[in-house]
Amino acid sequence: MKIALMDSGIGLLPAAAAVRRLRPDADLVLSSDPDGMPWGPRTPQDLTAHALAVARAAAAHRPDALIVACNTASVHALPTLRAALEPTLPVIGTVPAIKPAAAGGGPVAIWATPATTGSPYQRGLIREFAGSVDVTEVACPGLADAVQNADEAAIDRAVAAAAALTPPGVRAVVLGCTHYELVAERIRAAVQQPGLPPVALHGSAGAVAAQALRRIGVAPAPSAEPATALTVLLSGRDAELPEAALTYAEGRLLAAVSPAR
Repeated sequence: MKIALMDSGIGLLPAAAAVRRLRPDADLVLSSDPDGMPWGPRTPQDLTAHALAVARAAAAHRPDALIVACNTASVHALPTLRAALEPTLPVIGTVPAIKPAAAGGGPVAIWATPATTGSPYQRGLIREFAGSVDVTEVACPGLADAVQNADEAAIDRAVAAAAALTPPGVRAVVLGCTHYELVAERIRAAVQQPGLPPVALHGSAGAVAAQALRRIGVAPAPSAEPATALTVLLSGRDAELPEAALTYAEGRLLAAVSPAR
C-alpha cells in the first residue's frame, strides 16, 4: 500500500503522521512545492497549475491514493486534480473541521489564512454546518510561513496576534490551515482562558487519513509492522525531509520510522 500527500510545504506532515499511525505499513510519498510557495497569494489559475504539477509528481510514484493536505489547494484546485487523476487515483481533499467544532455548541473561532478567511467557500461551510452557533473568522497573516520556516519568534508573534482577535469565550478553534496543526498546542495555550475548560482544537489530519483508507478499501491497522518507505519530492525533485520538518514531532516521527529515499 502506498499513500501520497501533497501541499505547498510541510503542512502535509500532520496528515502524513496520521496515516502513519493508522497504517504503519503504508509507504508514503510527500510531494510539496518549496520553489512555488506560498500558494495563497497566487491567482486560482496559477495555484491550480502548481498544485497539478505537485500532484502529477506524486502520481508518478503510483500511489493508491492522493491526499491534498492543503486547505487552499482543496478550495481552488480539487476539481481539476480529480478531473486529471481520477478514477485511476482517488484524490482526497481537506475541508476545515467546522462541522465537528460546531457540534459542541460554540462559540467557535476559525483560524485560517487571509486568503481563506471570509471566502465564499468558508462562509458556505459556516452556513451549512454551524447553523446558529456563534462563529468568528480569524485571519492569521504570516502564521503558515512562520511554521513552514520553523521561525519560533515569528510563530509566537503570529499566534499572539490571532489570539488577540479571538473572542475570550470560544470553546473550540478550527485549525483552517494544515500548517497550523503543527503548532496546535501553542495555539491552545494562547487562547485558553484561566479557570475555563480546555479549548477544543479541530484539525483535519485524522479525518483525511481515515478517508484515504476508506477510499482504497482498507481498515486501520495501527499495530502493523512498520516496514515502510518514505519518498520526499520537493518541486518534483527527489530529496530528504526539509530540516524545518524535523523541528516538529510529526516530522521526527516520519523520519524515525522510515528513512527518506
